[in-house]
Amino acid sequence: MANGKGKPTKEAKAAAKAARKQASKERRSQLWQAFQMQRKDDKLLLPLMIGSVVGLALVFFLVGLIFGLQWFLLPIGSMLGVLLAFVIFGRRVQKTVYRKADGQAGAAAWALDNLQGTWRVSNAVVGTTQLDAVHRVLGRPGVILVGEGAPQRVKPLLAQEKKKTARLVGDTPIYEIVIGNDEGQVKLSELQKYLSKLPKNIDTKRMDSIEARLTALGKRGGPAMPKGPMPAGAKMKGIQRTMRRR
Repeated sequence: MANGKGKPTKEAKAAAKAARKQASKERRSQLWQAFQMQRKDDKLLLPLMIGSVVGLALVFFLVGLIFGLQWFLLPIGSMLGVLLAFVIFGRRVQKTVYRKADGQAGAAAWALDNLQGTWRVSNAVVGTTQLDAVHRVLGRPGVILVGEGAPQRVKPLLAQEKKKTARLVGDTPIYEIVIGNDEGQVKLSELQKYLSKLPKNIDTKRMDSIEARLTALGKRGGPAMPKGPMPAGAKMKGIQRTMRRR
């Protein structure tokens, strides 16, 4: 609500403040839950986090002794150590979640939903009743078709979808990926890195045009994919957002 001058009322300000406070509380709760889960599975987590804080603080303190600035540099080293501890925590959580997700139905769809960057993802554009699926990703490299499931069933699906897509995107590059751990496949944990290394072939204007055409394909009659193979309570999107805020 706003008053006659267009300024928010005291009630509106209070409501906004309460909403921010609640969101902050939820982020802290989510981060704590993720930490507790990771600590139970990862015995090296605490030693590495504590070691990073103590180690950097000690290094900065010793360097400060040389110049007589030890008490000035000590808090700087401690703060940097805390930041490094959060980085270690985030990476080890991500590694654990990917390890648990690997090989489960819907794992690729979940990983694509958690991509960082301006990727435009359409999950399960085609699939089988055995939960094999092909997902479509649109980005600066062009169109990337990502298959997950049994290779003998996924490869024909990829070929079929590539043929349909090629009719709509012209000379735009189309890449095919099969998620897995065998030769010629892309590991689930390396999907983000693999996509990031692809050459940038089109601009965002071209992406908009292609996206409009691909919308015509719609979602085919594949089975609904699982929401994702996430361990209970571990929500990577929220964790990643929280880590970036930190």
